[in-house]
Amino acid sequence: MQELIVILVDGLVFSSYLFMVAVGLTVIFGVMKILNVTHGSFYAFGAYMSATLIGAYYSTDWPEFGGFLAIFAAALVVGVFFGIVLERGLLRFLYHRDEHIIVLATFAMFLVLEDVLLIIWGTDPYFAFEPMTLLGSVDIVEMTFDVYSLTLICLAVVVGLGLWLGLTKTKWGKLLLAVIFDREVSQAMGINVTVVFTVTFVIGAIMGALGGAYIAPTISVNPGIGVEVIVLAFAVVVIGGMGSIPGAMIGALLVGISRAAAVHKFPEIELFVIYAIMAVVLSIRPEGLFAPAQARKI
Repeated sequence: MQELIVILVDGLVFSSYLFMVAVGLTVIFGVMKILNVTHGSFYAFGAYMSATLIGAYYSTDWPEFGGFLAIFAAALVVGVFFGIVLERGLLRFLYHRDEHIIVLATFAMFLVLEDVLLIIWGTDPYFAFEPMTLLGSVDIVEMTFDVYSLTLICLAVVVGLGLWLGLTKTKWGKLLLAVIFDREVSQAMGINVTVVFTVTFVIGAIMGALGGAYIAPTISVNPGIGVEVIVLAFAVVVIGGMGSIPGAMIGALLVGISRAAAVHKFPEIELFVIYAIMAVVLSIRPEGLFAPAQARKI
């Protein structure tokens, strides 16, 4: 029972981390039909910016818990800046091009941003452990877990509920659904599709940056973290269904808990498990578990 609870807690923490990144990716695809490879760069810049701001904050005599604001400030700054710059400066010229061209363009920008990251922060790792140590640890079934990692589960729940309510219960959400259903008709009916696209991309970028910013205190922030996370995020989104927020949640849970079980029981197949789940799901449902229904134009 003790081992089962440990696997479950570790799996939920890792699932929450994956969901935070993958949900931004799936929101962008759901509205704009763009496979955004630069999402990995949003995550990496969010982590580096968070580590930098946390380090700067705790070098002062300001209140200790104020350092948590640096995490959200980093995600907001990175998401808004890169979201606007990339959507207005690159993607708006490619909306009517083939999907493969858009993927290649975002992949090229991902490579450029990886070099920009190295120019700004260099190759040395950054550590921002203060928020994690500040919250301490808690004992669950005679096992010690750090409280900060458990708060990631709560944050993922809040983000997921917020996005779901925003899409289904607000006027802006109805506009998004209209654009998803038919972009041309929505524009003809007076919806400013340009603004919808820009805001959607910025929201997705903030989600990706928030995943990196919030996880920064628990890891060594170093070059290459964006490559690792984008592969896992794509796996989660593909399993759950491109464009589905509930699908991203279920996909993250499947991958996270399965990976945690493999780490504790069969560590040699840790990576294999993730892609095995993806292969099984796609063999049964090629569009993912919760892929939104495709509208048929007549």
